[in-house]
Amino acid sequence: MILTTRNDAADKQASSQFTRRQFLTQAVAAAAGLTVIGPALANQLTAPGAAPIIVGQGAHRYEWVPDWLTPPDTLIWGNTHGIAQDAAGRIYITHTVHPNSPSGDAIAVFDKHGKFLTSWGKQFRGGGHGLDLRKEGHQEFLYHCDTAHRVVTKTALDGTVIWNKTAPVESGVYKDGSPFVPTNVAFAPDGGYYIADGYGSSWIHQYSAKDEYVRTFGGLGTDPGKVHTPHGLWVDTRLSEPALVVADRSNHRLQYFTLDGKPRGVVTEGMRQPCHFKLRGEEMLVPDLDSVVTILDKNNKVITQLGDGNYSSLGGAPRSAFIPGKFIHPHAANFLHNGDILVVEWVPIGRVTLLRKLRA
Repeated sequence: MILTTRNDAADKQASSQFTRRQFLTQAVAAAAGLTVIGPALANQLTAPGAAPIIVGQGAHRYEWVPDWLTPPDTLIWGNTHGIAQDAAGRIYITHTVHPNSPSGDAIAVFDKHGKFLTSWGKQFRGGGHGLDLRKEGHQEFLYHCDTAHRVVTKTALDGTVIWNKTAPVESGVYKDGSPFVPTNVAFAPDGGYYIADGYGSSWIHQYSAKDEYVRTFGGLGTDPGKVHTPHGLWVDTRLSEPALVVADRSNHRLQYFTLDGKPRGVVTEGMRQPCHFKLRGEEMLVPDLDSVVTILDKNNKVITQLGDGNYSSLGGAPRSAFIPGKFIHPHAANFLHNGDILVVEWVPIGRVTLLRKLRA
């Protein structure tokens, strides 16, 4: 089944296409005499005194902690899209902001224990999407991708704007009015960075450490070097020679490029609709829009897949229908400093789940 997810509206259409697969999964389970978890059982699983829900296997087992981060009453989650954590442990969540939210702040900040600290970023309302953090010298900065306003913004940790970038006219690929809708940013070892035009025209743009345009590569297609919805990207430093890995989402694969944009190969094992990446040691974390979070080893072999339950059809459901231990639409995930995993999901009412690592 080929799913084309070019923007959030298209993601919603893709979600509906999972309904048939969910039905078939439950039918097979029922025929085999297995328990199919539904909302009634879900309520039992989260009742006071219920046994903790554990996902994963072996050395990668995690306790499922639902709604670990919740904003105050003055701020209501929209689609939760991005995560970053600074050196002090503060956690930043970007979201689209619910239409009924009293506050229009698209960035919510929490301490490392999950306590709400502050919020800001009204300019990103409706478009808060990719969020990545980098230390530059003695200061840390956030890079925001705003899909509604079609701009990449660099800010200080308090929201002070450093610069804004729109479509690079130097690239020559937008002369015909093709859309530029940036989704995520990756950082190069030399201080430069890459911007993924994931929801626009499927280009990848490279910039130098001086914020100067370098080159454009990718472009819509299925052949090596071409991409379809390059939603996320990251520089994989686990390799002997660092390379750019792209979440080639609508091609259902990861695609590797040299740092100057030449194709190096693809990874398909365990990939459905990969969204983005984070590294911790030799492991790579891949949130996947198709109801799962995958951890890969240094050879990009699947170590474990977390929260997989084929419940994508619940994307627009009320929170009471969400299934503990099962993801709907993982959109971003991050290894926290202590080894726990935090996951945000593309659902209209937001969902932030902590996977607390079980230690021997």
